[in-house]
Amino acid sequence: MSETTTLTTTALQERVEAIFRKGGLNVVQAGALARVIVAGERDACKSHGIYRIEGALRTVKAGKVKPDAEPEIVAQEASAIVKVNAGGGFANPAFELGLPVLAERARKHGIAALAINDCTHFSALWPEAEALTGEGLAGLVMCPSYATVAPTGGNKPLLGTNPFAFGWPRAGKPPYVFDFATSVAARGEIELHRRAGKPLPEGWAIDAQGNPTTDPEAALAGAMLPFGGHKGSAIGTMIELLAGIMIGDLTSPEVLDYLGTTTLAPFHGELIVAFSPQAFAAGRPGDPFARAELLFEAIVGQGARLPSQRRFAARAKSEAEGITLSAAEIEQLDRLLALGLDAVA
Repeated sequence: MSETTTLTTTALQERVEAIFRKGGLNVVQAGALARVIVAGERDACKSHGIYRIEGALRTVKAGKVKPDAEPEIVAQEASAIVKVNAGGGFANPAFELGLPVLAERARKHGIAALAINDCTHFSALWPEAEALTGEGLAGLVMCPSYATVAPTGGNKPLLGTNPFAFGWPRAGKPPYVFDFATSVAARGEIELHRRAGKPLPEGWAIDAQGNPTTDPEAALAGAMLPFGGHKGSAIGTMIELLAGIMIGDLTSPEVLDYLGTTTLAPFHGELIVAFSPQAFAAGRPGDPFARAELLFEAIVGQGARLPSQRRFAARAKSEAEGITLSAAEIEQLDRLLALGLDAVA
């Protein structure tokens, strides 16, 4: 048996979507989930690739997400605030539904926001940020999670990993995009260390007694730490306020109370803010996109790397050569397709 198998993006998309359909998800849910998972594998973001399938199915099996949900736009006509109720389903199909309306409103008003409520979210945020740049818009994307991060100076989980993403469109080039957790590392990275039997870098986590640890098991039982100390802690708190409390959805402690575990995908809301650079720059000298390119050129000219460049390089390789999976990963996909929800605890 070959140690690896290479699939086209389309072939992997079909396989992942079939797994979700086997697990009881409708076409809307299965298609959107498969797209973000395959995008993760395509871009060599293993912590948000096919590794996430099992957790999504486990959340369905636990009854904490509706596999047949149909998201619905509930915003008032012509407002700069677009609201989508995910209906208890996953966030990704809700975002796909709201994106065209968000883009139209951002062009009309110069700025618009999309609030997604009552959704389960497990994916990275860069797909949303890139979708905005694909519309010629800049944007911010954020959401809470469940309480797994101790605030700076604290010793117990309170904040979520609370990811935060930004995108800026570039003509003829990949967009400027960053996406990071406000914790030192994403929880998925700690889980991957645990599965590989590898210690964590120092400064990532504390154990249940509040002591520093490099043991992934102890970290998962304790708390992760914010990046940059008080700076990451403050940004994480901001996200609880804007993408939780302000949009009338759950904060990370409330998510953990609702789920009772961190083994399921978290249920909360998501906030996406879109900007029209042309609208903001109107009446001022210079083209905002040309000026941005001067800034990017200056950064690269110093030998620095723009964020997401590794991801875009991996994407180009995958698009040219296919996505390579290990024998164990193929075996996992085959098992999930054969058994559906019976494959997960």
